[in-house]
Amino acid sequence: MKLERLISIIYKLLNNDVLPANALAEEFQVSQRTIYRDIDVICAAGFPVVSYQGNKGGFGMMEGFKMDKSLLGSYDVNALVTVLKGLSTVFEDERAQGTIERLQTVGTEQRTPSLAVDFETRRTDPETLPLLRAAITERKVIRFGYINAKNERTTRELEPVRLHFKYGSWYIYGYCLTRCDYREFRLSRMVEALRTERSFEPHQEVPEEAGPFVGDQSLVEDVVVKVGAEALADAMDQFGYVLKTFHSDGSMTMRIPVYKPAEATWLWSILLGFGSGAEVLEPLELRAVMKEQLRKTLNLYE
Repeated sequence: MKLERLISIIYKLLNNDVLPANALAEEFQVSQRTIYRDIDVICAAGFPVVSYQGNKGGFGMMEGFKMDKSLLGSYDVNALVTVLKGLSTVFEDERAQGTIERLQTVGTEQRTPSLAVDFETRRTDPETLPLLRAAITERKVIRFGYINAKNERTTRELEPVRLHFKYGSWYIYGYCLTRCDYREFRLSRMVEALRTERSFEPHQEVPEEAGPFVGDQSLVEDVVVKVGAEALADAMDQFGYVLKTFHSDGSMTMRIPVYKPAEATWLWSILLGFGSGAEVLEPLELRAVMKEQLRKTLNLYE
């Protein structure tokens, strides 16, 4: 414990001009006398600690003293710090904050960061991520309600393995005790997640998450959509990597390969979200489905 405190104090001194002894004592939950002894030990180890007197006094490292940047080789320290800051904000992780302080001592001085990372959590209860992270660390079973792709609500129990941020959303992967197999769940569809007091032992082999389901390639069709000028930005956000043709009137035509498009409810909701800014041209079967969906929507407002 003392060694960890000494290391933390060293990195804090490297990252701050002056740190008062009482502030250090409060942070590490020790007496100021203990902090003075720690400073003596740090000085004896060869670190040039300077003592500043007065109301704003305290301790700091001698100006110009820095740790060897070769400790991280060719890593982009500033990029690592940026990513860790995003994670520490989401999870309120004090250990990540400690790592950030250590990395900052060997990072290059950069007034304007070249990278910014925002792990968006608007679709997720802010208390859910820290709860799941703690359950993974402590190996505790979690219980939650879940709305699947068929809009069915079930109750699941999971031995959590890891959290993933992908496709702009958070997912949790683990062994589902309800289905007796490994499953992945999207956090935005979870309801009333809680960590139980039941512990579990990790399985010897944990399979990787399955990739995106493609299915029989013969059932993949190109959905041709004409997008008006007023919906270009939304369409580009939703379908960034599909074939696009831009027209002189400001509109655009997209060809989107989709598995069984007439049954792809996820696609319907996206296209309906464009309102009058998008029209399905092909296949005709999907065009008929969109008409029916619009009729049902209109009936709600009769």
